[in-house]
Amino acid sequence: MSAPATGGPFRFRHAVDVRFRDLDPMGHAHHAMPLVYLEEARAAYWRMITGSTDTQSIDYVMAEVTVRFHARTAYPSRLEVGLRTSRVGGKAFEQEFEVRAPDGTLLSSGRTVQVMYDYGAGASKPVPDALRARIEAFEAGTD
Repeated sequence: MSAPATGGPFRFRHAVDVRFRDLDPMGHAHHAMPLVYLEEARAAYWRMITGSTDTQSIDYVMAEVTVRFHARTAYPSRLEVGLRTSRVGGKAFEQEFEVRAPDGTLLSSGRTVQVMYDYGAGASKPVPDALRARIEAFEAGTD
């Protein structure tokens, strides 16, 4: 379930449910789970931007992830992940994200760097011009 946000810094928002299996022995979502929630949102963002539902069309690799934890993630909950591409470079793009509880409490936030990758050649590749244009148009609200 994805929809553009109305206002705020994250135009793209994606709902993710906290599952019972996400819990650690302390009764809240394990500290690794924001990355799983982010990955679900990033996959939905990529499908929206590229129009492809084929996992083979994901032609980037993760280069860097930074996560900041702000509050515990409770079960059961339906979280909202806000995601935006904040920079598109020559071969990489940066994204920022936040995960919020149903009441709006900020649970985690962070930044990622993805590098475009040619799996056949085993090497990085430039960000395609058409992809750059689609990302920039969406983020600017001109899509």
